Amino acid sequence: MELVKKTKRISAIGDFSLDENLLLIAGPCAMENETQMVKTAEFLVKNGIRFLRAYPYKPRTSPDSFQGLGKDGFRIIQNLKERYHLKIVAELVDLDELDFYLENVNLIQIGARNMQNFELLKALGRIKKPLILKRGFGNTIEEWLYAAEYILKGGNDQIILCERGIRTFETMTRNTLDISAIPLVKMLTNLPIIADPSHACGRSDLVKPLSLAAVAAGADGLLLEVHPDPKNSLSDKEQALSFGEFVEMLPDLRKTAALFGKKL
Repeated sequence: MELVKKTKRISAIGDFSLDENLLLIAGPCAMENETQMVKTAEFLVKNGIRFLRAYPYKPRTSPDSFQGLGKDGFRIIQNLKERYHLKIVAELVDLDELDFYLENVNLIQIGARNMQNFELLKALGRIKKPLILKRGFGNTIEEWLYAAEYILKGGNDQIILCERGIRTFETMTRNTLDISAIPLVKMLTNLPIIADPSHACGRSDLVKPLSLAAVAAGADGLLLEVHPDPKNSLSDKEQALSFGEFVEMLPDLRKTAALFGKKL
C-alpha cells in the first residue's frame, strides 16, 4: 500500500477547507420527495451547514425496501443547487449516470456495497472530483485501503475515507462503529477520514455520543442522517435525527472540534 501511504491529503472541497473545518454532511437517508429535500436544505442553510445529503439512489439489502427516487431525483438536485448555496453529496451506483454527477454533485459517494466494485473504482480514478469511499461492513482496513489504491492508480487523489461501522456479533446495534480505525487510518495514510455513526449504530439515541467519540478520535468530519419527520421516513427511520436533535448536538460538536483546532 505504498501509494496510499504517500498520497497527499486533499485539503479542500471547493472553497471549504478540510484542514480548518469539521466536514459535516447532513440530510435524509434517501430522497423521498421535493418537499422533504427543500425543508432539509432550508434547515441546513439556517444552521450554517454547507453539505447536503441528496441521495437519489439508496441500495438496500431487500429488493422490497424503498430504493430512492432514482432519476426522478435528478431534477430535485438541480433545483436545490439553483436555490441554495449548498454542496451536494450523492451516491453513484451506475456509471452510465456519471456525467450528471460530474456536473451537479460536489462530492460523490462510493457506498459500502460498492467498495470492491473495482470497475467503478477504476472509472472514478480517471475523473477529477472529490470522492467519499465508504468501508464495506465486512471488510478489513487493509481491503479498504487497497480499494482506495484502485482510485489512486487512475490519478484521482481526492479521496475521503468513511468509517460506517462493521458487522460483528453484537445485536443491540445495527453495526459496530470501529473507532480504532480512525487513528489507525491516520497513521497509515494522509487521506482524510470521516465517520457515519448513523449507519454504524442504527439508533438515533446513539448518534450524538458516537459522533463526539469519532471527532475525539481524530475524524475530519461526520456523515449524519437528518430528516424533517423521522417517524415517517421511508428509509432507516430508527437512525435518523430530527431537526431538533441535530441542533441540540451542535454545541457539543463545536466544543469537541475546537479541541483539535477545527470549527463548524
